[in-house]
Amino acid sequence: MQTKRLVEKDAPLKKDDLIVITGAGGFIAGNLAKYFLKQGFTRIRAVDKKPLYEWYLRSPGVESLCLDVSQEKNCRRVCEGAVEVYNLAADMGGMGFIERFRIECLRSILINTHMIEAACRAGARRYFFSSSACAYNTTLQQDPNVRALKESDAYPAMAERGYGWEKLMSEMFCQEYWAERGMKTFIARFHNVYGPHGTWDGGREKAPAALCRKVIAALDAGQKEIMVWGDGTATRSFMFIDDCVKGIDMITHCDELIATPINLGSSELVSVNELLSKIEKIAGTKLKRNYDLTAPRGVAGRNSDNTFIKQILGWEPNTPLDQGLAATYKWIKEQYEKRKQGKRVVE
Repeated sequence: MQTKRLVEKDAPLKKDDLIVITGAGGFIAGNLAKYFLKQGFTRIRAVDKKPLYEWYLRSPGVESLCLDVSQEKNCRRVCEGAVEVYNLAADMGGMGFIERFRIECLRSILINTHMIEAACRAGARRYFFSSSACAYNTTLQQDPNVRALKESDAYPAMAERGYGWEKLMSEMFCQEYWAERGMKTFIARFHNVYGPHGTWDGGREKAPAALCRKVIAALDAGQKEIMVWGDGTATRSFMFIDDCVKGIDMITHCDELIATPINLGSSELVSVNELLSKIEKIAGTKLKRNYDLTAPRGVAGRNSDNTFIKQILGWEPNTPLDQGLAATYKWIKEQYEKRKQGKRVVE
């Protein structure tokens, strides 16, 4: 019989304890740094390999480092003095990127491998890893009317090629660092995060941002049609960024969730066609839809079963999609217009 590890209670996190966030030049981690800053934390170290001018969101008062954390020596530097480490660094993007650059996605395993070891050696008390719903068994996602995926559905393993397998293996690292070394690790499986200050053009953007941009561009050009990847029947749930960063905080500070993967996503399932209709309503237009059946499309359906997160945290991501899309559309339109005026924007 396996003995359950005793969980020692941590001292309360002080406002001047060092919080490290990797991938902070990106969408989610950049918003996470902003979130902790608003909570009153004064020592936040934000890290990304991109030059600072390419970061999506930078917060004044946050230490910003340009380092590639797929390299071990940089991870040691990044984790020096850290009390909590949030690893959100990865080469990733929307389905077009994931399906085309599987090797790059797989190589992200170097990031978590080196980061978790460096965090452990530095004596960090808590380590968060951003996993993905792409870790789930793809054979359970072949119907648009998919049943919501619960945490146990990752096994038997048949993850998304490349990106999904990297996430599943990195989850295992987190579980073993707790089992063998007693390091408190936390794992959230993100389900399609969207919102302002994220990727909206260039190939890495996800469906909400891509469709917002396409609608804006069509209206700007006076066009009456839009190209949709796939046949529009694929279904997904989409989580607003504010819910995501709040969920990360709650999960990482819940000892019941140590080394336990948990869904972090909305349970509001919509098809791509329904998503586009919502965006058209916001834009006040109706466009003819042309479907590109050769484009990357991913699994037929995926939704988040939130039974476990509601049971443990008494909470789930709850921003209505209509509300989140309105904010996202407004921000992307502002960026589109700035770029058209020749002003520099981060895409």
